[in-house]
Amino acid sequence: MALPKIIVQLYPVMPAENEADRMAKRPLGANVELYQRVVHEWTDIIKECDKMGVWGASTIEHHLHSEGYEVGPNPGVLNAYWANHLTNMRVGALGYVMSTQDPIRVAEETAIVDHLTKGKYFVGFARGYQARWTNILGQASGASATSSDGGDADRKNREVFEERVQMVLDCWTKETVELRGTSYQAPYPIETGVVGYPGTDIARKAGGRGEIDDNDAVRRICVVPKPLQSPYPPVFVGVHKSPPTIDFCARHGFRPCYFNPSDVVVDLAKMYLDLSTKYGHNFKLGERQNIVRQTRLAKNRADLEKRVMKYDIDIFKNFYSVFANHSVARADPSDAEAFKAMDGTSFLAGGTVDEAIAYYRAIFAKCPFEYITLIWHFAQQPKDSVLEEIRLFMEKVRPELEVPEFAVAAE
Repeated sequence: MALPKIIVQLYPVMPAENEADRMAKRPLGANVELYQRVVHEWTDIIKECDKMGVWGASTIEHHLHSEGYEVGPNPGVLNAYWANHLTNMRVGALGYVMSTQDPIRVAEETAIVDHLTKGKYFVGFARGYQARWTNILGQASGASATSSDGGDADRKNREVFEERVQMVLDCWTKETVELRGTSYQAPYPIETGVVGYPGTDIARKAGGRGEIDDNDAVRRICVVPKPLQSPYPPVFVGVHKSPPTIDFCARHGFRPCYFNPSDVVVDLAKMYLDLSTKYGHNFKLGERQNIVRQTRLAKNRADLEKRVMKYDIDIFKNFYSVFANHSVARADPSDAEAFKAMDGTSFLAGGTVDEAIAYYRAIFAKCPFEYITLIWHFAQQPKDSVLEEIRLFMEKVRPELEVPEFAVAAE
């Protein structure tokens, strides 16, 4: 038996004393001095996690959070910077919102980061649920934000997402590609290829095979560099409640990341196992499965409530609870009622060390997840407090959990 792999996911929340203070300091997300402090303290936490034996550290792609809740527009830049400060730990993103991304740029950027980390890198893909920015950055693809409701917008988002993820895989693994999609094409225009490019002679002789046709048009492209890991880095995909996303993950052997209530997450994990077997994989229950939880570790119940009220209630009340795909009811305007709502959801797991052990043991008895991703709202929760809780989890909780020695096959 082995221990679960721990991923620390820090949501970059610019700190305020409370909701009123956040309003008074608007727009906190644009505060230059504050972000300068937060981004470097973030690296301090990552470095300490490396020393603790944390498997990986990840970050998000969210844009335009002027109120300061999730200021994380470019995961690749952060991953590349962290790589220069780490010895053993992996870094990655959970993840690139592919309905808004150029697949060639993602393939290039992630391959570079894979080399910078010397192969200690994982890639995450997500569909995008925040219309505030997904609809803007995704305008070229025609995709908008989704609440996984099965409607027209949801179907279009999924079509673009799956198409562009496949394009990234092809760019990583094939010498040359023609990307003939419904929302993205390369070379462009796809009907004629790139005509009039002066460098066709050397491209034909020294470039990727088939790039240049007999009429000196660029008809295929070779995306470089290729990833260091073969055939490509581990791929994680965010899942909220959509069975088609589980099917997509199972088909490719991707690692689903579950942001779901405990009873649902076990059912989805079993669904993944059944579907992956149908697609020819030979995974065990829990293998490649990633349960995502906001775990709070406190001395007692009063300390837990104090921490949550100080570090989490603002974003839960005003942000998480207003999105349908988070599977929680909209929180009451009062902090006290919002805490009660939060306390009854998967957004809050843990309590004392003993309570956290009992919580995870109960879930692992049904499905021994290979990965646990733990969320902290740094820097709303200060650096030292975050490190205290990470250390408690790594030293006290994780050793009490067991998973099989997964013999993970190639992607």
